Amino acid sequence: MVELEQTRLMLENLGLSQAAITLDSHLDYAARSEITYLEFINRLLKDEADFRRKRSEETRLKLSRLPHKKTLDEFDFSFQPSLDERQIRELATLSFIHRQENVILLGPPGVGKSHIAIGLAVEAIRQGLSVYFVSMDKLLDDLRRANNEGRLHHRWKVYQRPGLLVIDEIGYSQLDRVSGNLFFQLICSRYEKGSMILTSNKGFGEWGDLMGDVPLATAILDRLLHHAHVVNIRRQSYRIKARVKASGSVIPQQFQGDMSNGVVNS
Repeated sequence: MVELEQTRLMLENLGLSQAAITLDSHLDYAARSEITYLEFINRLLKDEADFRRKRSEETRLKLSRLPHKKTLDEFDFSFQPSLDERQIRELATLSFIHRQENVILLGPPGVGKSHIAIGLAVEAIRQGLSVYFVSMDKLLDDLRRANNEGRLHHRWKVYQRPGLLVIDEIGYSQLDRVSGNLFFQLICSRYEKGSMILTSNKGFGEWGDLMGDVPLATAILDRLLHHAHVVNIRRQSYRIKARVKASGSVIPQQFQGDMSNGVVNS
């Protein structure tokens, strides 16, 4: 028993806390199964490694600021036949992140843009990458406040550091000149250095009005699209689908037309 406690203490001192906790159960299994010494050590260390990996994933998930933990396996591809599932599955390999490329998801509200973005972000976290999620409005509010308070240099690091930056809901608010320039600086700071996923309900031809400056929008799109995968979703809203299913009602004709309109690349 003295040797057991000494071994447990050494494991704790070496930072192998999970191995120290599960030592007894592994010893019991070894005695019953008559495994080799090497198999015993391998099982003990694997338990520690799995624990650390899970703890690291939970920490990165918390720091990511994802609003929900949605996976791509939960996405109903059959409801969006305009969407190429093979393209999304290819993006889920995350090779685009290793190549510092971007993903831009376009489509009307409620078609699953954010779900796909979050699903890709969750997969990135599972594979050991750092992720940060922010809506466009919150991003610009944060940058404007930091700019006014002289803290912009510090805040840039929040958006430059992650391996994957997700900017959601671009297009719901028109940008003023200051916001447009801040957004441009952010895009430039990550250009060919870090991947981004952006979702927008506006086609690229509308970004000039959105940014309030056509040359600025052109400069932003030039950098975003240089290394980018563009996904257009043209079908109906999941939220309306769920509401109709719950109420048993029929979707009004005028909304059916709105939902079928796609977002067209400029």
